[in-house]
Amino acid sequence: FMGLNAVRFLSLVSLILVFSSTIFVMVTNIKAVNAFEANKSNSTMLEDCDYIEGSTVPNQPAGVFWAVVASLLIIFQTVVLFLSEVSWPIAFFDRFFPVLGSQFGLGALGIFQCLISTQILSHHVDDFTLVSAFFLFAIGCLNMFLGLLFREKAKAKRSIRSWRAEAKGILPTHADNRPVFVNATPSYVSSVFTESKAPQHETSEYGTWRSTEKAGYGFGRQGEKAAGLRGFILQKPEESLPRYVTPP
Repeated sequence: FMGLNAVRFLSLVSLILVFSSTIFVMVTNIKAVNAFEANKSNSTMLEDCDYIEGSTVPNQPAGVFWAVVASLLIIFQTVVLFLSEVSWPIAFFDRFFPVLGSQFGLGALGIFQCLISTQILSHHVDDFTLVSAFFLFAIGCLNMFLGLLFREKAKAKRSIRSWRAEAKGILPTHADNRPVFVNATPSYVSSVFTESKAPQHETSEYGTWRSTEKAGYGFGRQGEKAAGLRGFILQKPEESLPRYVTPP
């Protein structure tokens, strides 16, 4: 639990660093493009460059557009991965992005992180962006390893809610997939049979043949005590042999 959450914390930090560094690169690219357009009429040597000086923007038709789109996609991906790491909203990911939901492991998350970092590292960037991308790539490789190790149980093992539930010992740690059996008999049917079979006690003297409250004492000690309280003497029947038995 602690190890997986430590990796989770480092993953969140790396995503925040990549998010901020991508915004910084996008601002730097826009400034470099503006400077390039301002000096374009004064110098013809800049037209032969593959990239605009001081940026990651290619010197080609619509190069600025695709550079900005790439930066926006990286920002969008980091936001989505950040939300999946904090498990909010988990129902949204379970329905629309199942690979980032609670039923999948950390392998897909690590693959996405490596793709983002390699996209950034494939360009000439500043030191801050370079370190952030390297950090994200290392965390992505670690998440892929943990995904292979724990598989789909990784997110359940690092879940804070399940850890609290196990600490309290109230909620079960796993879902019971067995079918639930319910009583198919309607309630009114059972009530009718219950009422029909219920004994009807009538007001009568104790010890009569209609009284069932104290029946079943027999000829033992309890029967003698109950008879004595009523003023009767309980005698045992005389021992006799059956008619078909020959007397000794």
